[in-house]
Amino acid sequence: MSTRQARGSTAARIIVIVADVMAIILGLWILMYLLDANRANDLVQFIHDVARWLAGWSHDLFTFDEAWARVVCGYGLAALVYVFIGHAVAGRLRRY
Repeated sequence: MSTRQARGSTAARIIVIVADVMAIILGLWILMYLLDANRANDLVQFIHDVARWLAGWSHDLFTFDEAWARVVCGYGLAALVYVFIGHAVAGRLRRY
């Protein structure tokens, strides 16, 4: 493995980890919302704030009547996009 390939592989690994962590945070917020986690709790509030920031572009994108459906679709879409794009970019980096 050349130095260039090693750098591409390392960068790809970092991108995959970051994308997966972002998706995990979004998924964790969806789970906390569905289980009606105590929003006064500091951890729950932190996860909500980070998830809201990560899904700012997809938050309230859908206008379902049920709030849980809006949360699942809005935050779930963001999680899927981050995983898809992160893994696609990592795959391209690994080829070089």
